[in-house]
Amino acid sequence: MVMVESTMLALGTKAPAFSLADAVSGKTITLDTFADSRALLVMFICVHCPFVKHIEQELAKIGQDYSTKGLGILAISANSLQTHPQDAPEHMKTQAQQQGFTFPYCFDEHQTVAKAYTAACTPDFFLFDADKTLVYRGQLDDSRPSNGKPVTGKDLRAAIDQALAGQTLSDQQIPSVGCNIKWAPGQAPSYFGA
Repeated sequence: MVMVESTMLALGTKAPAFSLADAVSGKTITLDTFADSRALLVMFICVHCPFVKHIEQELAKIGQDYSTKGLGILAISANSLQTHPQDAPEHMKTQAQQQGFTFPYCFDEHQTVAKAYTAACTPDFFLFDADKTLVYRGQLDDSRPSNGKPVTGKDLRAAIDQALAGQTLSDQQIPSVGCNIKWAPGQAPSYFGA
């Protein structure tokens, strides 16, 4: 298991466009799907990662808690099926149904969206304001699978609340940490150092 941190994409970056199929509904999800959202959370997760398993119930709760508050949420799995077939769309659908995800969960088969967002780990969070400008990229909270701290989602929830309120967020943000995205053999991006 290679543990890596978020690349911390520059704040103020515009949300890169995408067009991906939702593993649950089969619908095509694009940036325009969230045109009316007051904020947009894009998160890179997967089925097998212990860091994701540690927080997936909290991700489901965030989806439920903010479902009527103007927050758009999109989960994306970008792991290569050549190396990690357990992260295939049919398993993503099962994960979403078991956890009660209320948001689209898309498979980035060619890993182009992950690279556009400079996603590095699972989980990796990117929060955009109403103008689809990056205002937060950092950790869910300070809980990790082995540190005994409770999963609260406090860092991400605070950022979401501020973004929805139109407030300016502090640029002092702690990177997310997790397993590295499993790049297809020979396809790792230049920002991936391992």
